[in-house]
Amino acid sequence: MSGWLRVVGVGPAGPDWLTPETANTLQDATDLVGYGPYVDRVGTAGARRHVSDNREELDRARHALDLAREGGRVAVVSGGDPGVFAMAAAVMEALDADRDGRWSGVEVTVEPGVSAMQAAAARLGAPLGNDFCVLSLSDNLKPWSLVERRIRLAAEGDFAMAFYNPISKARPWQLGAALDVLRSVHAPDTPVMLATAVGRGESERVHVTTLADVSPADADMRTLVLVGASTTRVIERGGRRYVYTPRYYPEERA
Repeated sequence: MSGWLRVVGVGPAGPDWLTPETANTLQDATDLVGYGPYVDRVGTAGARRHVSDNREELDRARHALDLAREGGRVAVVSGGDPGVFAMAAAVMEALDADRDGRWSGVEVTVEPGVSAMQAAAARLGAPLGNDFCVLSLSDNLKPWSLVERRIRLAAEGDFAMAFYNPISKARPWQLGAALDVLRSVHAPDTPVMLATAVGRGESERVHVTTLADVSPADADMRTLVLVGASTTRVIERGGRRYVYTPRYYPEERA
């Protein structure tokens, strides 16, 4: 008899970021499947752990579906929200390729989680308070020319933006290239925010700067980069800086 598979997100940091729904799923699961550091965030749950490398998403999804087909109660663990550059898409891709109905008896659900962009935006105020878009700067699964085009069009549309996967040892130049695209459209004083390791205690860093002054060297793979729209404002209250994008859009800009 088939079990179930639930794709869950454990938020950007520790157990304080879990939703009650996800906490209940993890408690009920017989098997946890995911990238090791994300599985580690759920603590010492009594389930069997099946960890794999961060680039093995599709194989991980297939393995999880097989475990559920054999009767397991399987939680596929993602960081942040499972539907934002995470495991929900990989599980759906595996299901889409299931031509012989191997997993047709498996109940599959996706549970929302707190995404890195939500956590970062909350630390800053409301930089995503109006229309915004979310992009990954990784070109592992899509050509850089497409990433660059999307950044330019989003900038021309005057969206606030959130950049995932901004920089790594294997991809050291993409963030700088993305910022150059933005500089060709936006004003130099456009707010840029670097939120690193949000929710992880002393490792957390949140830095507010401008498009003219931002340095790619200040970011790493734990960083969520936010870029404001032309209307985004930085205000200071009580010795703290807040960033927000107003809900309205000036008529002369519309």
